[in-house]
Amino acid sequence: MRINVPPCTRILLVLLVGFSLVYQAASYRAHTLGNSTSNVIPWITLTPRYSVYYPWVYITSTLAEQNIITLLIAGATVFFGGRYLERAWGSQEFIKFILIASLVPNVAVAILYALAFAVSRADTIAHISIQGSISLQAGFLVAFKQLVPEHTVTILKGIIKIRVKHFPAIFLIANTISGVIFFTDTAAALSWLGFLSSWTYLRFYKQQPDLSGTSTGGSTLKGDASETFAFAYFWPDIVHAPVAAISDLVFNFLVLLRICTPFTDEEVETSNQQAGGRGQELPNIMGPDARHGASKREEAERRRKLALKALDQRLQAASASRQTPLSSPALQSSRPEPSTPGNESTPMTGDGESKT
Repeated sequence: MRINVPPCTRILLVLLVGFSLVYQAASYRAHTLGNSTSNVIPWITLTPRYSVYYPWVYITSTLAEQNIITLLIAGATVFFGGRYLERAWGSQEFIKFILIASLVPNVAVAILYALAFAVSRADTIAHISIQGSISLQAGFLVAFKQLVPEHTVTILKGIIKIRVKHFPAIFLIANTISGVIFFTDTAAALSWLGFLSSWTYLRFYKQQPDLSGTSTGGSTLKGDASETFAFAYFWPDIVHAPVAAISDLVFNFLVLLRICTPFTDEEVETSNQQAGGRGQELPNIMGPDARHGASKREEAERRRKLALKALDQRLQAASASRQTPLSSPALQSSRPEPSTPGNESTPMTGDGESKT
C-alpha cells in the first residue's frame, strides 16, 4: 500500500530525523571529550546565552529531539498532523503555520530564560538547552480543534474515546503537571506558548476562503470568529464562565491598545456557518483510506447541534439586551446599528461581550 505524504510534510520529517541524529552525534562527541554540559549544542539547540551567535537555532531547535521516545512522538505528530493540515490548508499556509508555531514560542521562552538569568544569575539557566517539538504539537492540536473538533479518537479498541476538542486542554494540563513534578519547566512553557501563539494566529490573522457564501467582505476571511473556537471553549464546560470573563478582559485591553480588532456580527455569523460545514470538505484525519460514512454523518449532526445551541444563546442574549440596557457600551465587541421604531430587522446580537 502506497502512503501518500505531501511534499512539505515529507521535508519536515526528513529534517526532524536529520537534526535529531546530528544532535545525538554532537552530544555523544562532547560527552566523550569530557564536556560537563554535553547536552548543550548551541549551534543546533536553543541556548539563550549563545543564540545571538546562532540565530538559526530558533528553527532547528524545534526539530532536534533529545531521545528516541520523543523522536517517535514528534515523528508521529508530523506524519499524521502534517499530512492532514497540509492537505486542508495547502503547502504555503502549512509552512507559515509551522514557522509561527516554532519561532514565536522559541523567541518568547528565550526571553523568559534570559530574564530569569538576569535576576538569579544561576549558571544552570545560562546553559539550559531548549529543544523539541512540544510547541509544534500544541499548535497541531489547536488546528485540529478548529478543523475537526467533534471527531472522536478511539484508544484500546474503543475502551477510551476522546473528542479532538479536548486534546489541547489535556495536553496543557499534562505538561503543566509534569513541569511541577518532574521539573520539565521548559516543556511546560513551550506547550503554553505554542498553544497561545497558534490560537492567536488562527483566531485573528490566518486568511481562509469564505465557504459559506454569506460574507460581503470578499472571498476570504481573516481569522476564525466562530463561537466554538473562542478561548473559553478549549476548557471544560464547568469553567467556561470564569475563563470567558478573564479572556474578555484581556481581549478588551488588547482592543484598547489597538492590537486586536473586535469581530463584527457578520464575521461571527459567517464563521459560525463555515465551522458548521467545515468537516464536509476536509480530508479524513487519519488519511484518505479511513472510514467515512457513519463518522462523517455523526460529526455533521454534532456540528449542527452546536450551531443551533450557539444561535439559541445569541437570541436569548439579544432578547435580554432589549429589556435591560447595557451598562457600558465600551464593552461591546461590535457596533450594531441603532434600532429605529418599527424596524424589526435589526440584527439581534447585542450580547455586550467581546468575541475572544
